[in-house]
Amino acid sequence: MRILDAAQTAAALPFERLIPALRDAFVTGADAPLRHRHDIVQPDGSSAALLLMPAWRASGLMGVKVVSVFPGNGARGLPAVSASYLLCDGGTGEHLALIDGAELTRRRTAAASALAGSFLAREDAASLLIVGSGHVGGLMAEAYRVVRPITRVMVWNIRAAGAERLAGRLGAEAVTDLAAAVPQADIVSCATLSREPLVHGEWLRPGAHLDLIGGFTPAMRETDDAAVRRARVFIDTDAALAEAGDLIDPIAHGALRREDVAGSLYSLCRGETAGRRDAQEITLFKSVGSALEDLAAAGLAYAGETADGQA
Repeated sequence: MRILDAAQTAAALPFERLIPALRDAFVTGADAPLRHRHDIVQPDGSSAALLLMPAWRASGLMGVKVVSVFPGNGARGLPAVSASYLLCDGGTGEHLALIDGAELTRRRTAAASALAGSFLAREDAASLLIVGSGHVGGLMAEAYRVVRPITRVMVWNIRAAGAERLAGRLGAEAVTDLAAAVPQADIVSCATLSREPLVHGEWLRPGAHLDLIGGFTPAMRETDDAAVRRARVFIDTDAALAEAGDLIDPIAHGALRREDVAGSLYSLCRGETAGRRDAQEITLFKSVGSALEDLAAAGLAYAGETADGQA
């Protein structure tokens, strides 16, 4: 069994290869049950969680991502989330590889947004605003440059120092006025854990593409109802309708109907749904992640590592 650490995983998953691999995965599909969640009560009464995300293809590959979420780890100077991916042979059950789950997740997450952007962002989209300076936000410029001619990158973060650090690393602009930055961007990519809307719909210029990555619970919001009203809305999978506050709240408020969601990554990649229809249309993509993406990324990482090992 091969073991891929974070550096090896990143090297094996360049976006030029990962984005097409995800597109192929959404075309062919896989069995990907809803993730299993087990709450773990801690001695102090707080709760941690163990998440299991399996996926498989008949006679192909199968795997499971194991994620532990311990919110109290911050006080210990440790990451709150740890993850590993176990990749197996779908025909024999043989364990093939143990892959760094955190790096796999952040790269497939950025790749899925860029994949959506390849259908939904304007062909000439050249300016990108990254909202949030965390691990996923730090990858968005690299991912989007594979699918669009990005020449200008802006970074905003709730703490200005975080935006300045990421902007310095990317050679981008750190901005402090989000309301002024949003109308300057062709693509606005949000990767935060915000519980209050950050990007307001009235700020979006015609033709903008809004990419919502960070919120993955009903309590999280990265944009407001006005953005949802103005935009043609797409999702990664149907799970987004059950898990994402950015969709659940607008549906409850009457700003969006479930039947108004224009399509998913499945329907976009399979050509069943049209992407962007004109240069003035505002599009919105909401993702919560999928075990299908994990399986596709793990298979690509294993194939690349195996080929390198045999070279």
